[in-house]
Amino acid sequence: MDSSLIGKIEKAKRYAEERTRIHFDTLTVTFDGDNGQHQVAFKDSKWHCDCDYFHSRDTCCHTMAMERVLDKMVPASAYV
Repeated sequence: MDSSLIGKIEKAKRYAEERTRIHFDTLTVTFDGDNGQHQVAFKDSKWHCDCDYFHSRDTCCHTMAMERVLDKMVPASAYV
């Protein structure tokens, strides 16, 4: 392994630890829920989910789980 790659690996480790460097603009995931798959997205600084609960309340277990996974990596304004 050459020294430039070693340097990049070390930098990547540091970046991964400094989560405040990362800012999501858009993100789309397929979430395997207990009752089937759901499309969860973060766009326009808001969460979106195709489940019925989200459509009536603008939040759901799928978006709340993603908030936990991405701990402090999305803008505070996205949290309901």
